[in-house]
Amino acid sequence: MFTAAANLSPFDVNMAIDAGWQHCLPYTNLLPAQIADFTQDAIFSRGPKGVKRTGIFVGGRDIHMAMDMLHAARKAMVPPFEVSVFADPSGAFTTAAGMVACVEKKFTAVTGEPITGRRALVFGGTGPVGLTCAMLAARAGADVAIVSHVDGAKAQAMADECAQRYGVSFAGVDGGSDAAIEALIGDADIVFNAAKAGVQVLAERHLAKAVKVRVLCDVNAVPPEGIAGVGVMDDGVPVATTPLGALGIGALAVGNVKYKTQQGLLQAMLEAEKPAYLHFEQAFDIARTLA
Repeated sequence: MFTAAANLSPFDVNMAIDAGWQHCLPYTNLLPAQIADFTQDAIFSRGPKGVKRTGIFVGGRDIHMAMDMLHAARKAMVPPFEVSVFADPSGAFTTAAGMVACVEKKFTAVTGEPITGRRALVFGGTGPVGLTCAMLAARAGADVAIVSHVDGAKAQAMADECAQRYGVSFAGVDGGSDAAIEALIGDADIVFNAAKAGVQVLAERHLAKAVKVRVLCDVNAVPPEGIAGVGVMDDGVPVATTPLGALGIGALAVGNVKYKTQQGLLQAMLEAEKPAYLHFEQAFDIARTLA
């Protein structure tokens, strides 16, 4: 299990063991330039048949570094010495996959239409979960903007980097004032919140302006609610303070899909006859079947 961080997440270790992996060995404080050597040490030590018993998980907090590490590991493979690699930094890929899959399902249930062309806002959009959520929602066809409460220009720069790296287009906007938030939410159909736990980014006064919003998704599980009126266990519960009674999706509803998605990908690594390279795209494919 590779990570650029000082420690590996206990969450990921537990998930891997519960998925059937017998041993989970952490390699920490790694840089992308080191991944080729570590990968080849892993694959050449077990022989062409035994190597199938090895897999590589990439953690950390930076989604771009995690993807760089995944690509470096893949490039280091020397057939028939190959293993599967799964990147999920801070659980961002599987969490975001769960968010977008749950919102897609609820939005279609309430409107009869897909999210294609619909305006989606991602609060906390400059973090790993928010950025991945924006990419997946955009790939699903939504018109997406990540909202920064500090610096709209920085948010746009981060959106531009995602466009350059992954070929997906979304915008970065400023949400540093009540007026800015109310203007943004007044034109939105969907709202995601991936901001820091324990911080309320949307209060009832903001939601009163959400005249078009049909679904609200909040993955904050620490009081107060990240989006006022969206409880952690809500799974399509109408939020009374919104003009249209938007459906609320809480952290535990998303977490259930996230958990099953991550477990499914870890099990897929064990069962794969050929090496698989797994990240946010594959996570979204699975999450859509589980939401």
